[in-house]
Amino acid sequence: MSPTSPAAPDPTTPDPAAPAPADPAASASDPSDSTALAVLPRLAQLSNAVTRGRLPERAAEAAGLALDRPATGVLMTLHTADRALRVGEIADRMQVVGPHVTRQVQALERRGLVRRVADPHDRRASLIEPTPEGAAAVNRYASALIGWFTDAIGHWSERDRADLGRLLGRFTDDVTARLAALEETPDPPAG
Repeated sequence: MSPTSPAAPDPTTPDPAAPAPADPAASASDPSDSTALAVLPRLAQLSNAVTRGRLPERAAEAAGLALDRPATGVLMTLHTADRALRVGEIADRMQVVGPHVTRQVQALERRGLVRRVADPHDRRASLIEPTPEGAAAVNRYASALIGWFTDAIGHWSERDRADLGRLLGRFTDDVTARLAALEETPDPPAG
């Protein structure tokens, strides 16, 4: 090669102008984004800290809510929904199977925390909604959780708290959208 010829591109170096790979496995193997990779252990650390610290159980105790995690999860799912939900919708939002939710709903019904209402769009189906007692209980639980996290970051500046909320919301939306796209992509034929 002459001194005036341009150097051939190095095939092992990613082209920064190239579009990001569409395959999640391909982008996960790209070592150039160490910032994203550094987040994974921190997410695991946060999850472990919440679990080890028994935060959901502590919030339930503070709320006077004597329910196990799955039942509390059903109530929280209904709490964050903008409407009454079918059992299948609750299961989808919780990422569990329908029979699991059915058992929890039945137990919550017996305790007077949820009720079935007619689905106005399908007379054969019913929707699940919290009763006033269930709504009050889940509001106490959510307030206990929110209070705990608010206390944990109470010494942060207002800007840092706003940035956390904004970036965590953006991260959650992007991860959710990416996972939904993966679910919609058909698996390649076995070959």
